[in-house]
Amino acid sequence: MDFTFTEEQQAAAEAARAVFSGVVPDGVPSPALVPGAVAEDIDRPLWAGLASSDLLSLTLLPEHGGAGLDLVALCLVLRESAKVLARVPLLETCAVAMALQRYGDPRLAAELLPRIGRGELVLTAGSNGRSGHDPAELAVKARRRARTGTAGKDTPPGRAAARPADAADGWVLEGMQSAVPWAQAADWFAIPAHTDEGRAVVALVRPAQDGVTLAEQVSTSGERFAEVRLESVRIDDRALIDGAGAWEWLCAILTTGTCALALGLGEAVLAMTSQYTGKREQFGFPVATFQSVAVQAADRYIDLRAMEVTLWQAAWRISTGADGALPAEGDTAVAKIWASDGIRRVVQTAQHLHGGFGADTDYPLHRFHAWAKQIELSLGPAAAHEEALGNLLAAHLLD
Repeated sequence: MDFTFTEEQQAAAEAARAVFSGVVPDGVPSPALVPGAVAEDIDRPLWAGLASSDLLSLTLLPEHGGAGLDLVALCLVLRESAKVLARVPLLETCAVAMALQRYGDPRLAAELLPRIGRGELVLTAGSNGRSGHDPAELAVKARRRARTGTAGKDTPPGRAAARPADAADGWVLEGMQSAVPWAQAADWFAIPAHTDEGRAVVALVRPAQDGVTLAEQVSTSGERFAEVRLESVRIDDRALIDGAGAWEWLCAILTTGTCALALGLGEAVLAMTSQYTGKREQFGFPVATFQSVAVQAADRYIDLRAMEVTLWQAAWRISTGADGALPAEGDTAVAKIWASDGIRRVVQTAQHLHGGFGADTDYPLHRFHAWAKQIELSLGPAAAHEEALGNLLAAHLLD
């Protein structure tokens, strides 16, 4: 397999490294040092820097002010962001923008996408449902709102009213989504829902709308999440993305992007561990020269390379729509298996090889540990993805 990146993709990664070079992990608020949420807002200066470097418009089409690049380019940028624990909703904003661009109402897309690229809007998505165990779209009901048309006082007798009775007029949302990331900072939420016919759709909701309430939640990494409750929330037809496969595609983007975050964070942690064990001495020798230490570090390196190759395979399948022996969901499942287990093993080994120093709050490793645990929880257990992969294999017998 050839995973050589294009010049445009490499340029995006280089631009990301330049922007994130100003972020120091030691300066990222620590959940171990701050009770409750670590901060009230996202890193707005960094968000502005991403916008000015055209990284927020990376995957937008030129007519919306973007570069028209694909998911692979976005994952390269996300990988760099995780290396410094960047406190910005880059994945969520770009993923929802991509779904709006691909499946949404063209008028709403033309209105919002240029503003997203300029950093004027922050978007997020609810993908955890009520508990994180059931399909997210089942947690919210979207039903057609009936328009009650009656003949007005100026309507001549015997003539139909200007607005016929029971004509469809927008949608009403009922339900909730738990653990919506960066919700308090977002201008729009992408909320998966299901219709009376059982179709999965994506509703675009603003937090200030009537019937929308946020209940404070805090992630393992200390960031502000929210339980988003929807009670008779009304949206017009433009704000409902109901194209076939829209929610599944958005979910795949979010999942693959999370795998990219796991890869970047894991690479940063392994580099940190290599530097520490190369300097830390016991019995007059660097501990990195001890066979038991070298073997554990080598195993984690293998984990990262497996995470990397499965990530690019999944991102490539989603970006190109290329055929394969299995649907693209199979590649995504494999990427999640490696990312979920791999990031846990990398961080656990790093803590072990650092000894007590890894738990020292004056050293940044504990921050990476908290973020890694949040990523692992977001991806879900590898066993669940193995089961999903097994079901796909059973449904698509391979020659």
